[in-house]
Amino acid sequence: MFTLMIVIFVAGYIFIAMEHVIDVNKSATALLLGVIVWTLGVGYMPEVRGDLVHHLGEVSEILFFLLGAMTIVETVDLYGGFRIITDRIGTTNKTFLLWIVSLLTFFMSAVLDNLTTSILMVALLRKLASNREERWFFAGVIILAANSGGAWSPIGDVTTIMLWISGKVSAGHIIGSTFLASLVSLVVPLLILSFWMRGEVSRPVTVSEVGGHVVVRPWERSLVFCVGIGALLFVPIFKTVTHLPPYLGMLGGLGVLWVVTEFLTGRYVGREGSFLRIGDVLGRIDLSSILFFLGILMAVNALSSCGQLSALSSLLDGIPFVEPAKYYFITSVIGLLSSIVDNVPLVAGALKMYSEFPVDHYFWTFLAYTAGTGGSILIIGSAAGVAVMGMEKIDFVWYLKKISLLALAGYLAGCGVYILQETLLAAYI
Repeated sequence: MFTLMIVIFVAGYIFIAMEHVIDVNKSATALLLGVIVWTLGVGYMPEVRGDLVHHLGEVSEILFFLLGAMTIVETVDLYGGFRIITDRIGTTNKTFLLWIVSLLTFFMSAVLDNLTTSILMVALLRKLASNREERWFFAGVIILAANSGGAWSPIGDVTTIMLWISGKVSAGHIIGSTFLASLVSLVVPLLILSFWMRGEVSRPVTVSEVGGHVVVRPWERSLVFCVGIGALLFVPIFKTVTHLPPYLGMLGGLGVLWVVTEFLTGRYVGREGSFLRIGDVLGRIDLSSILFFLGILMAVNALSSCGQLSALSSLLDGIPFVEPAKYYFITSVIGLLSSIVDNVPLVAGALKMYSEFPVDHYFWTFLAYTAGTGGSILIIGSAAGVAVMGMEKIDFVWYLKKISLLALAGYLAGCGVYILQETLLAAYI
């Protein structure tokens, strides 16, 4: 049964990757995968039944966070709020626009987090590029930038938050140790793309009316934009001050925006302009991508509870390298695995196995980098990738062909920079 769970998990991933070939929605496959793997797991180890509720709670935190962020972004977009930013980005040159969007994503991700930032930037991207193929390329790079930006900040990624809260890294040290490597992991793909990407992007046609004859007034657009962006920026502040889960801050921000928009739409009579109400906006959210997230994360958590991931960690720990090469290798492999298996259980396993390492040990900071950026190699390897995949309907195989090698090149370059940086520091300290 132990091996059968792994086989079914791998088969499920293959079916997800071949979504357009077999013509079965990836969300349906992911849900079935989660149910089957957990059923086998409980049959194999009945004592893990209690873990199901625990893991569902952890996954639900991410799902409600995702639902709140997507609703806020969709509402700001519906009111035309993103025009405040897009109207100031005048260039249509693909290369310049790629660098602007990527660097903006990189730094925003460190302040917000990679999931929120990717959702926000894809909404912006829709106002900057109308061609689907062009938008997919930019969206793919947004995933790289969001994950790279989240890796060097203590609040930029779920795994960095885990390491920070667990007392394994300090905020200042993780920024100083991983910033350069994270930046290189983004700059290398951008440089490669800059050599061959040419031409201009085609901007979508801007309309002054949201729908019908209802016109959103400029002050309403600005108010919704400020409240919406403020709600997103409030999340890390809320978490730092209250030490409560980020999804509560996100839902609180959504509640404030909801109240504001209810007052704004009060001027309409009957159904006129009702589509501007958040109650109607919720119907526009892509719930299938949220269900995909639910299925795939529950399947991974089943492997975590039944010991498959622990067995993998023990296997890695047995390699005959000497320190520090051994731990550089282990963390590098964990990063590669995070493109297939969710990085949260991988990092959780590492926290237990290597608890003897002190605060700010190079193992922890390198783990923050690899677990954060490695997920970019496959589109379903990170929360940001799954969110963008759902929003833009990006094909798994398309991403594999067009973006994965770029992400791998950036990941390996960043690993090299981090190891070189630590080696030089050790030599001179």
